[in-house]
Amino acid sequence: MVHATPALIEDAPDEVAADTSGELAALVGRNLRRLRTRRGHSLERLAKLSGVSRAMLSQIETGKSAPTINLLWKVATALGVPFATLMNGQEARGTTVMLRDKAKILTSSDGRFSSRALFPFSGERKVEFYELRLGPNHREDADPHAPGTLENLVVAQGTIEIIAGRDAPQVLGEGDAIAFEADVPHSYRNLRASEAVIYLVMTYVETISG
Repeated sequence: MVHATPALIEDAPDEVAADTSGELAALVGRNLRRLRTRRGHSLERLAKLSGVSRAMLSQIETGKSAPTINLLWKVATALGVPFATLMNGQEARGTTVMLRDKAKILTSSDGRFSSRALFPFSGERKVEFYELRLGPNHREDADPHAPGTLENLVVAQGTIEIIAGRDAPQVLGEGDAIAFEADVPHSYRNLRASEAVIYLVMTYVETISG
C-alpha cells in the first residue's frame, strides 16, 4: 500500500485516518461532492445530518483530509448510500484481482482498527466483504447503519466480544460466526493481548443509486 500524509484539521484529530493513501482520499472526495450535490445538500445541511463538521466535510471533498472508518459510516448513512459508494471507482468487468500490497485500507485515528475491502469499489452492490483487524484489547464502537443492514462475521484469529444494541454480549473464538442486525449501535472488542482478525459480510436491504 502506498502511504501519503494528508493535510489534517487541527481541531478534529480524531476524525482523520492515520493510514490512508492520497489516491483513496481523492476518490472519496470526488464521490462525496457528487453525492451531496445530487441530493441538493449544502455542506451545512450534510453536516447537520451526519454530525460531521462542515470544515471536515470540505477538507474531505477537496482530498486534503483522509476520513476514518467511523466518519465515513456517518456520512454514508446521512446520504442514504452503502458505505462502498463513497469509494466507488471505475466499473470493473470480468475477473478482478485485489493484491494485498495495493489494497485500500481505512483505519481508526489511533491505528488500532483497520478495514480492508475484499471486493472491487465499482458499481452498485447490496453485499460487501471486509477484513477487519483489531489491535490488542481494542474495542471499536460503530454507529447504527442504514435500516435493515445485516452483519455476518467469522473470527479468523483471536477472541472477540460482539455487542449489538441491547442484546447480551456474545464471545466468539476462532472459527465462530455470528449474524446480527447492524442498524443499532454495536461494537467489536478484542479480548486478547494480540491482534484479532475478522472477516465481515455486510448486507444492505436496498442499494440506493448514487
